[in-house]
Amino acid sequence: MQAHRNHPGWWAALVHRLSGLALAVFLPLHFLALGTALAGADALDRFLDLTASPLVKVAETGIVLALALHLALGLRVLHVEFLPRPERRTRAFVAGCFGISVAATLLFLLNLTA
Repeated sequence: MQAHRNHPGWWAALVHRLSGLALAVFLPLHFLALGTALAGADALDRFLDLTASPLVKVAETGIVLALALHLALGLRVLHVEFLPRPERRTRAFVAGCFGISVAATLLFLLNLTA
């Protein structure tokens, strides 16, 4: 394992890119789902019935996590690019991004099960 892969900034960049790819895959599917509404209320209701499966709920949770990670780590990129920062705080900042993302996902799960 190379030394740069031990750096938290490297992991943050990797997760930011992977979450962006997950969102890029999700968006066309989301637009396809929204397009069923154009076919009428019955078509939308049939589609929404499919979303009640546990597998879809797991996928929804995953996409919420990807969105939260992409947002938090994107803000980290803006921070790195535009604000002065000491290098010694990178680990804490990345940990904060991951923590906020997991907290947002847990809040989503609480709302999902309510």
